[in-house]
Amino acid sequence: MNDIKGPTHAAGRTNKSAALIDMASGASLSVGFVLLHRFTLFPFAAFVDCLRLAADEGDRSRQLRCHWTFMTSTGHEAVSSCGAAVSPCLTYRDPGEFDYIVVIGGVQDQQDRVDTTALAYLRQAAAAQVPLVGLCTGVFALIQAGLMKDRRCCVSWYHHHDMVQRFPAIEPVADRLFIDDGDRITCAGGAAGADLAAYLVERHLGKAWAMKSLHIMQLDEARTGVHAQPQPVVFGKVEDRLVRRSIALLEQHLGEAISMEVLAERVGTSRRNLERRFREVLGVGPQKFARDLRLRYGLWLLHYTGKSITEIGERCGFADTPHFSRHFRSAFGMTPSQMRKRASEPGGDKVDPFFLHVEGRPAL
Repeated sequence: MNDIKGPTHAAGRTNKSAALIDMASGASLSVGFVLLHRFTLFPFAAFVDCLRLAADEGDRSRQLRCHWTFMTSTGHEAVSSCGAAVSPCLTYRDPGEFDYIVVIGGVQDQQDRVDTTALAYLRQAAAAQVPLVGLCTGVFALIQAGLMKDRRCCVSWYHHHDMVQRFPAIEPVADRLFIDDGDRITCAGGAAGADLAAYLVERHLGKAWAMKSLHIMQLDEARTGVHAQPQPVVFGKVEDRLVRRSIALLEQHLGEAISMEVLAERVGTSRRNLERRFREVLGVGPQKFARDLRLRYGLWLLHYTGKSITEIGERCGFADTPHFSRHFRSAFGMTPSQMRKRASEPGGDKVDPFFLHVEGRPAL
């Protein structure tokens, strides 16, 4: 069975084959993981498994080219947000042993205890000039440690509002997967953990090893840091297969206005039948539905990015800013600039894109 073994660091290795491989390749990568209380399991697993697969030939999981160490403040097992535990863990090691220290945060409940020992360790690592990686909500720990002043912080769109409310002096970025600022790297989390790990593997070991990991993980290629985060425009379950396929196509082309003739052809039906099915299932025609979907995307961009209203209108496939603003006001009862101002005010609420009612159409 090919398990991820307990932490073994390059500085203390006695494995002869590991040393020979490191000498032959001239490169290795060592990562220390700081696992906070109720850390998010998926981004951690995506990141560390990319390292594991790049570390050895085949799927043998030996820590040869890559080395990883799991650490907690107590040295006890780390319990994730879903209840699964990672063990064994060590207490914090000398930061100088690592090429990167990756901190992974958990559920953002302000009632949770603050791990002051972990924050002190992160400050120690920063003083030692070891690059720090805030993975998923790990970026909140970097902020709490005072290590993100005047820095952009990549954060999931899902946690954007939390960051704005808790840390108004920080600049959150929620329209890309990760940001590499040299000694600070922040990542939105989720599957982007694999993209970031592959990015670092390629930097230290070469593209072939990064691609080897991704292909075994059933990923075609690594997405770059500037790759857009998936937007929250997915609807609930739609039974009608033709309508469901049409929605999927529209979601994939939010930046352009697709004609109904083209949409009907793509899903293998006539425009008349497409319009009839949309009205039966959703109570609205496909053309209006498509426009509302693009407006929903515009609302998300307005709340979670710093793009100008002109840029947002263009990105959502509207011909010009007045055209975008007119339809936006009709849908949401205020202009884009009024909406942005309301959302930025202290205590201001943001319209949740998941439960949006656009021009009277109930959310599915």
